[in-house]
Amino acid sequence: MEIDDFQKFHDGIAGVMSFYGKSVSRFALDVWWTALRRFDLQAIVDAFNRHLANPDTGQFAPKPADIIRMLQGSTQDSALRAWAKVDQAVRRVGTYCDVVFDDGLIHRVIQDMGGWISFGARSEDEWPFVAKEFENRYRGFSARGERPSYPATLIGLATAHNSRKGYPPETLVLIGNEQSARQVLRGGTDQPQLGLHRMRAGSGDCINEAFRIDSEKRVSGGHGVG
Repeated sequence: MEIDDFQKFHDGIAGVMSFYGKSVSRFALDVWWTALRRFDLQAIVDAFNRHLANPDTGQFAPKPADIIRMLQGSTQDSALRAWAKVDQAVRRVGTYCDVVFDDGLIHRVIQDMGGWISFGARSEDEWPFVAKEFENRYRGFSARGERPSYPATLIGLATAHNSRKGYPPETLVLIGNEQSARQVLRGGTDQPQLGLHRMRAGSGDCINEAFRIDSEKRVSGGHGVG
């Protein structure tokens, strides 16, 4: 959650506790906020709703651990559903074409794992390990409630080859819900996720000079102060 979500979160906690005939102290609210802040607000609302409707535990007022348990279960479910889409896309569409999924987080995880093309180079023996890594990374983002930047398109072999030859990119394949995939396409970025900055020449000269001095010390047998 963001700090702007605090008031909605406060009102939601107060409303739930009022349903159970309880009030919420400032200390208790701080505990709730600290425990759940890493999650997305809508995911928290969904978890509370599931707790309220649970025939086994819904008669008791929830504690933060109860809601976290709900949230972590839901992130596992989301990760499994996301991987199912990726698995089917690799098998049915392949990594020759550019693809856009209906979930931007899928794009980010795939990019962090080496890109769409790299998935096509994995063997069947490697595939279970690829699945586990994908699910763990996806769950990590989801559990923290992060909304990271992601590439608008996952580039396939054809476009990678065409771009080197100066040819236009291939046609996109939308995976999953078409409308959501188009939203992902509009919301993505072409900027690299890892920022790289060149140092000015003066800084480089200082570094080179330091290496030169260190080398001279080693040649002359010097080991510095001490």
